[in-house]
Amino acid sequence: MKIIAAQLEDIDQIMLIIERAKHIMRKNGNQTQWINGYPSREIIEADIRSQHAFVCLVDMEIAGYFCFIAGSDPEPNYKVIEGGDWLNNAPYGVIHRLASSGTARGIAKKAFDFVFSRINTVRVDTNHDNIPMQNFLKNSGFTYCGIIYVSDGTPRDAFQKTIRNH
Repeated sequence: MKIIAAQLEDIDQIMLIIERAKHIMRKNGNQTQWINGYPSREIIEADIRSQHAFVCLVDMEIAGYFCFIAGSDPEPNYKVIEGGDWLNNAPYGVIHRLASSGTARGIAKKAFDFVFSRINTVRVDTNHDNIPMQNFLKNSGFTYCGIIYVSDGTPRDAFQKTIRNH
């Protein structure tokens, strides 16, 4: 499996993967995440134009997608956290819109390995009903930190992990 920067010409395939990921979520009991057209084609195009979009290739076919943003404060929705606190205030990266076509195993692990090869601290949030992602995060050494609210006001469970310097 290989991770490369997504290009605008990948958008149709990425949107198909997002639709498959939505179907997988619904099948696993997650009825409330990625609804009302989210994430839209426009959001994915913005991810690509800002150079935050990545695809996971398996046998030269796109099997996964994610947005990775790093910086001094890449996620404004993480400024307020309820019922807990972040592990530290180190510069961090964030993954959003992680999606798998369901045709290959290990997309999430590969995406997070990629991100941790670039930054030591990662924060991530997920819908409370996204049990597969929550299990992945807990099994991957992430710590539950509390609840954040995304831009539409809905709550998300927030997690963080810090690794030692490379």
